[in-house]
Amino acid sequence: MEEVRSFFKKKDVILSAQRYGIDAMGAMAQGLFASLLIGTIIKTLGEQLGLAFLVSAGSYAAAVAGPAMAASIGYALRAPQLVLFSLIAVGGAANELGGAGGPLAVYLIAIVAAEAGKLVSKETRMDILVTPAVTILVGTGLSVLFAPAIGAAASAVGGVIMWATELQPLLMGILVSVLVGVALTLPISSAAICAALGLTGLAGGAAVAGCCAQMIGFAVMSYRENGIGGLVSQGLGTSMLQMPNILRNPRIWIPPTLASAITGPLATCLFRLEMNGPAVSSGMGTCGLVGQIGVYTGWVEMGKTITAFDWAGLVLICFVLPAVLSTLFCQVLRKKGWIAENDLKLTA
Repeated sequence: MEEVRSFFKKKDVILSAQRYGIDAMGAMAQGLFASLLIGTIIKTLGEQLGLAFLVSAGSYAAAVAGPAMAASIGYALRAPQLVLFSLIAVGGAANELGGAGGPLAVYLIAIVAAEAGKLVSKETRMDILVTPAVTILVGTGLSVLFAPAIGAAASAVGGVIMWATELQPLLMGILVSVLVGVALTLPISSAAICAALGLTGLAGGAAVAGCCAQMIGFAVMSYRENGIGGLVSQGLGTSMLQMPNILRNPRIWIPPTLASAITGPLATCLFRLEMNGPAVSSGMGTCGLVGQIGVYTGWVEMGKTITAFDWAGLVLICFVLPAVLSTLFCQVLRKKGWIAENDLKLTA
């Protein structure tokens, strides 16, 4: 057993929640951003401007989502070059065979294929043949055997969430908004979770609301400590920057979470805010305004007649209400002594 541990250590195969649950999932989300997400945005821009080149460029980018995700995962797992390049084929197979739940299939299968490739890498004189062969055969073999089932399961779970949100928009608006928003602030990828589950429609709108509540909420309520730099880095970057402060004083998480519990059902019940763009956008919030762009691209794809009420709902849910509600709740907690001066200050 000790020899096995030593061999795994030498090959940098580390069985840990950090590496698989945080590093790999976060990298998968980046792969999605660099392919499907940006491709959809470019394609939509091209359609709106009547530029065929942008439509084609966006389509090409979106078409390689599977390979992009797998390569990103391999990079996060520190895969050698031959393993990393071979994962492109694995990602393509897993994503295609996984159907609507392809991202989850890619995530699980790419991890196994990458680690298998790492174990045999540079162990033989025919490394240039053995390493890619093992990586591709393990990955594509698992894709054929399991990707359809994994994809179906992920799609079913996402479908149940979306169905439940349509059926009970108030309750599910709260649950989805709060849970996805919390996931966005935690050191895991809410975007990858939404992509894996194919979370769109009203449920996607609730997810956007929850993520915006966390990002805009933390950005605005901590303005007195962090100034304009903190406002931008959290409001357009990530609320994950507050995690060290949350660990020191978990009560600072109450205001944006309460805000998400309000904006979520408002999004589903009042404004009927839907995310019909890429599912990955549901978990992005205001990061680079990707969540809002996703909602807009969904409107365009669905051929929706966009009204002033739609725009008002998007602005209120994503920006105004998170800022106002989080600030009010934060002020109450400051007066109670639950949040002290500099509890929200970002470390350099």
